[in-house]
Amino acid sequence: MRQREARPRPIQALVDAFSLPDLRGRLIFTFAILVVFRFVAHVPVPGVDLEALRQFFDRSALLGMLDLFSGGALRNFSVAAMGVYPYITASIVMQLLVPVIPKLQAMAQEGESGRQKVNQITHWLTVPLAALQGYAQLTLFRSEGVVLSTGALGTVATVMTMTAGTMFLVWLGELITERGIGNGISIIIFGNIVAGFLDLIGRGFVARQNLGGLVVFVIIAVLLTALIVAFTEAHRRIPVQYARAQMRGTRMYRQTGTTHIPLRVNMAGMIPLIFAMSILLFPGQIASWFAAPTGAEPNFANTVRDLFDTTRPLYWVLYFLLVVGFTFFYTMIIFQQQNLAKVLQQQGGFVPGIRPGQSTADYLNRVITRLTVGGALFLAFVAIVPYLAQQITSINVLQLSSTGLLIMVGVALDTMKQIEAQLLMRRYEGFLR
Repeated sequence: MRQREARPRPIQALVDAFSLPDLRGRLIFTFAILVVFRFVAHVPVPGVDLEALRQFFDRSALLGMLDLFSGGALRNFSVAAMGVYPYITASIVMQLLVPVIPKLQAMAQEGESGRQKVNQITHWLTVPLAALQGYAQLTLFRSEGVVLSTGALGTVATVMTMTAGTMFLVWLGELITERGIGNGISIIIFGNIVAGFLDLIGRGFVARQNLGGLVVFVIIAVLLTALIVAFTEAHRRIPVQYARAQMRGTRMYRQTGTTHIPLRVNMAGMIPLIFAMSILLFPGQIASWFAAPTGAEPNFANTVRDLFDTTRPLYWVLYFLLVVGFTFFYTMIIFQQQNLAKVLQQQGGFVPGIRPGQSTADYLNRVITRLTVGGALFLAFVAIVPYLAQQITSINVLQLSSTGLLIMVGVALDTMKQIEAQLLMRRYEGFLR
């Protein structure tokens, strides 16, 4: 019997991919689209005071964190300052609405045509979300004197430009998915975060007065990355047996043998961190609009703003608890949408020792609940690592984004798996020939 060939290592997989003409073309196409994307990220919106923008970013730690996810596009207030995040928001909203609205649920179950309809609705929903976010950013920057005061026509033109920039990036991402390697939207976000981290590394070398703290900071980042890789790949295999004959056309196919269902420990990904961060940042942001100016007597808005300050321990305690709660909430929604017990019963599969139907559903729910406990605590710990890193190293110049690391690791692993799958498929085809 021919032994199963080992999976290639990541570096060797990239070398092998460049040796194949079709894969080399896909990789070069992906890199070319990223170059176009980075060029667009440096095209600023007209009428921006760059000096006032730089001073505003120096005063706001929140904007610095958001700029990390935009790869410097927000710091430049470019036409791509919002990135593809309005599309991500629309996708999350659709994921939450599909199991709630019967018409959308029936549409999603229509196969490929239904998924295309849901995807089209997601694209249409992205437009008003992008326009709303663009107007909010424009209003914020205008209140700080970053954008020169313009009339209604200038406001509409700027919002439309920023919305078009977001939709252009979504189109670039879909081009990568179709003609490149990996999930295009994820690759665009990955490019944003990598560009932001490169800027952070440059600032880290500038702040060399605390070399010991900087070394510890780098060690924490490396250990955190290793932890994220371990939990991203961690899963429990649920054994499944098949014993059923099926008629397909005029032929009968018999499904036999044993396989497994991989249930991931971190099924929710980075979504709970985004939910929790959005909720915690909202009260402080609203309060800052009504807070008394510096030097005046503080009011209630000042108190609320100070309570939800990202430098306060209360913020990170609430962040930890919210991440745990949202991890359970989002995981259960995604798991219920999959309806694995029903799918197994329809396909003639069963878990050994568990009766098909409701017993299998209860068993899987118990397993996913126990797994989610570990996944929730992992995500909550990863969420507060930036605060712990600053307390340990006393370095405030650098911002260690746990959400950014989660996205980077997830996209890198997924892309490498797709490259390895393409290589294995071509080797298998060559073996058959």
